[in-house]
Amino acid sequence: MSFTYNIVDQLFETGSILKKAYKDNKMMRNVYDEEEYFEEDTLGMKVTSGSATFDKNDKNMIGISIGGGSTSYCPCLYVVQVFDNTPAAKEGSLASGDELVGVNGKSVKGFAKAEVARLIQSSNGPVTINYNKLHADPKQGKTLDIILKKVKHKVVENISSSAADALGLSRAILTNDSLVKRHNELERIASMYTGLVNHSKEVLKAFFSLSQVHKEFGDVFSCIGVREPLPRASDAFSKFGNAHRNMEKYAIVALKKLKPMINDLNTYLTKAVPDTKLTIKKYLNAKFEYLSYCLKVKEMDDEEYSYAAVREPLYRLETGNYEYRLVLRCRQEARKKFAKLRADVLVKIELLDNKHVQDTVIQLQKFVSAIAMFHTNCYEAMQSATVFPIEVDLFEKTFNYNPSGRINDGLDGEEARTANVGFKDVVETNADGSRNGQQLTSVYALDDVPLLGASSFFEDSKDLFSSANLANLSNPQLQTTSNSEPLLEKPAKTPSVDDLLDLS
Repeated sequence: MSFTYNIVDQLFETGSILKKAYKDNKMMRNVYDEEEYFEEDTLGMKVTSGSATFDKNDKNMIGISIGGGSTSYCPCLYVVQVFDNTPAAKEGSLASGDELVGVNGKSVKGFAKAEVARLIQSSNGPVTINYNKLHADPKQGKTLDIILKKVKHKVVENISSSAADALGLSRAILTNDSLVKRHNELERIASMYTGLVNHSKEVLKAFFSLSQVHKEFGDVFSCIGVREPLPRASDAFSKFGNAHRNMEKYAIVALKKLKPMINDLNTYLTKAVPDTKLTIKKYLNAKFEYLSYCLKVKEMDDEEYSYAAVREPLYRLETGNYEYRLVLRCRQEARKKFAKLRADVLVKIELLDNKHVQDTVIQLQKFVSAIAMFHTNCYEAMQSATVFPIEVDLFEKTFNYNPSGRINDGLDGEEARTANVGFKDVVETNADGSRNGQQLTSVYALDDVPLLGASSFFEDSKDLFSSANLANLSNPQLQTTSNSEPLLEKPAKTPSVDDLLDLS
């Protein structure tokens, strides 16, 4: 009997202990609800009250995720994220970090986040949310930790995932980021345009040099035609020289047509591509900042889980979790900036792709048509200058360059020129011992004619014919030499290819 009484006494004692513990827990909860256990640490941020009404979507939701609540030892409930294209995002009142106070006029203080979600879904029609607006400054959330994480993401971006894992670098990654592939494609197109512009410049410079050879070639043949005593040979040489001069003119016309092509390619390469790269640089900066905030949120979530696992209190949780809510707000602002710049980059890259596809074909067609027109004109000019063979009267000893058979190997420069090209006096003696005074000259060999120094050749030819004393011959062709004297003047300076095409 005494044993039974002892058991009953122990039960009553245990019940009184449980009752006391329940009362203490209730008192602590009341004190906790009245926010007297820990004062809220707002970190200097302002909080204002407000309310908003939202229409639910087809999934019976308003488009927000909720954090905090009694299950996480946080005295308040707050918005973690506002999803895109949802009633909450379209209404625009709620933002990440705002505290939820009531739903349809009912206070949710001390509720768990799952209970608040069920309360929103169970309501019929629009939902009225009472909230405390958090006025956070994004500069306050951009701490040294965020800057270091941003630098780390820039470094990790340029190394492989396996290397980053081996180094133990934690990072946030955007999965299925198509912009990375588009950025690589832009780099390839820019490299292709650089090669195309440089190659086009070299081709046009060589094209211009060839036109100058045609011009000098035409000047030489025109000079020979003017000085040739035979009318048919003079006309043939002049016609052949004029054809080459016309080829030089056709080349200049073609180069002027090709100038807009080079300018358009340079505009694409020096303005459109760098502008897009600058936008991409700003986008990458916003991307790394957004990923840094995402990584910071993940680290703070892991910290909360680790403290909850060992049942240790976390100061920032029990004082309103304002630090976490500030990071959430900064992440939302960084995401908006990131999304805007991403859209701008996609639009610019799309425009560049269209311009690349269309403009490259048009510019290459211009290039091919200009070159084809030049060759057609040159072909027609040479067809009208078919003058060979040409009959020329020469003396017997004209091609007798070296009757002695000696080879001047040690001569070079001016000495070689004097030895190979010089005057040769041929004097005929009459029966009475007198001389007729006529002097003849040897003819220039083909390799002695200075094709790129026509002016010096003109001066030598003047001396040559004046010393030969051929002006007194009664030949109508020579009498026109004075009228053709302007042809022998030094030609005007030809503009360079850099002046024509602005290739400097």
